[in-house]
Amino acid sequence: MDAGKATISGVFNGSRLLEIPFYQRAYVWGEEQWERFLGDMEFVTASKRPYFLGSIILKQASSGNTWSEVSEVRTVIDGQQRLTTMVIFFKALCAKNGTNNLFERDFVLETGDVALRHGKYDRQDFEKVVSATGCEPLEGSSAIVLAYNYFLKNIDPEKVDRNTIKSNVQFVCIDLTEGEDEQQIFDTINSLGVRLTTAELLKNYFFNRENEQAFKECWEDVFEPTAEKREYWEQEIVTGRIKRTLVDLFFDAFLQILVQDKRRGVTTEDKLFYSRTSNLFQSYKDFIGRYCNGDKVEILDNMKAYAEAFESTFDPGYCDADIPSASGVERLNVLIFGLKNSTLIPYVLYVRKNAESSGEESKIYALLESYIVRRMLVQATTKNYNRLFTSLILNEVKDAEALRKALEANDEATTYMPGDAEVRAAFEESCLYNLQSKGVLYLLESAIRPGMSSTALLGFNQYTLEHMMPKKWRNKWGALDDEAATRRDRKLLTLGNLAIITHSLNASIRDADWPTKKQGKGYKDGLALCAAGLATMAGALEKESWNEGDIADRAEWLADKALEVWR
Repeated sequence: MDAGKATISGVFNGSRLLEIPFYQRAYVWGEEQWERFLGDMEFVTASKRPYFLGSIILKQASSGNTWSEVSEVRTVIDGQQRLTTMVIFFKALCAKNGTNNLFERDFVLETGDVALRHGKYDRQDFEKVVSATGCEPLEGSSAIVLAYNYFLKNIDPEKVDRNTIKSNVQFVCIDLTEGEDEQQIFDTINSLGVRLTTAELLKNYFFNRENEQAFKECWEDVFEPTAEKREYWEQEIVTGRIKRTLVDLFFDAFLQILVQDKRRGVTTEDKLFYSRTSNLFQSYKDFIGRYCNGDKVEILDNMKAYAEAFESTFDPGYCDADIPSASGVERLNVLIFGLKNSTLIPYVLYVRKNAESSGEESKIYALLESYIVRRMLVQATTKNYNRLFTSLILNEVKDAEALRKALEANDEATTYMPGDAEVRAAFEESCLYNLQSKGVLYLLESAIRPGMSSTALLGFNQYTLEHMMPKKWRNKWGALDDEAATRRDRKLLTLGNLAIITHSLNASIRDADWPTKKQGKGYKDGLALCAAGLATMAGALEKESWNEGDIADRAEWLADKALEVWR
């Protein structure tokens, strides 16, 4: 790796072709970025001082590139947006000045090709821009054409000087050899550009110009056939503290399934390395090199089917829709995305693809829901979930009976299945996080409510958690001695005192006495309206008072229902 300062003339040196990966995303800068860029160029012209425009990462192209007549070929790993904008800017400036010959001198190789070569999505429009002969706006709606038209309209030749800009604009240019890891560089450099995702790196790794048909069948038709499909795969969720797209979650899950295949003989050490999401792109390259003899086709042959299974299974949108009482993907999505259990995804994907029947699949989902909720209720740790669920893939557990045996065989504190007595005690004693309490009550509500209920069940995200006896009870709920007050403070945090409601109560109602909190006051709604029709509130709203005894009674009733649902 070589790294150092480079001017525009150093990057576009007259003998080097810079090639955007063929399947790289399209140019995405818009007017906000163009306006800033033009302002920067005006500043450089006025100040005549060196100006840093960020970093670019280039990589020596493989020996199999199609440009044997060019002495140097570099793949643009990072900097596509800035370099493209730079070329378009100079093209527009030279067009306005009537100096297209200077543009050709700076940006056209001896072969007659422009020194920046675009990929599949922008190639046609980029070539239209750089080959324009006049200074009239071009027709088209792509960002490439719009950028050119913007600069034609807004460049003031009195405020921007070609030579001054060429002399003073600088980049930090990182030039990688063919074997170096570009993802590691991404992770350590804060670039001004639009960051590539793991999926885009993998796309460029799997496909090139020579296998466009494979790209269409295995990638474009799966991940990019329509705007709606692209929006699905680009949805972001938070896992841990990190935002990740669904397509990245898919590739992580798919890799975990691949490495657990006993036929491949992946070592324990390598499995540990491949489980780190921060290494995902490098993990694929390493896995294919070590365990597939470098054969990417073997991976692509399975990828499409698993991607289709993923798309038919996982969708955060289920958290915004009502879910059925019976176990299935709808309830599982609330468990995964609503209650933050993304470690389930690889095993669920494996089951979705390999279960012998839809009936067996549903039984497995019911068991997984029971397992996760029971452990949530007793406040058991989740730290070994990844190890547990990948072991189920390793052992090809794809029927409900085998799964039940595997879960019940675990006696470690980190993975065991809590029994009925523990679950019952949890309803009386556990003080869960608000999200967990809301999730338990919502999943229970959806499972036990009558089929012809007069009140529609909303999506998980539409509910909020409410303490029936408020945490600020001291002003309106009577005085207690210190010991009794301490017991009450803990009791009111347990599930028997909690309700899911459709919108938060006004603060004055939330902390009011029980009759006011139940009925509301004036235009301020109470629990009778906000919790109307909820099966989990059966009998509670008929109570004339609400105290610790009522909380205990409701906790027992909820526990009875929970043990019927999560067997």
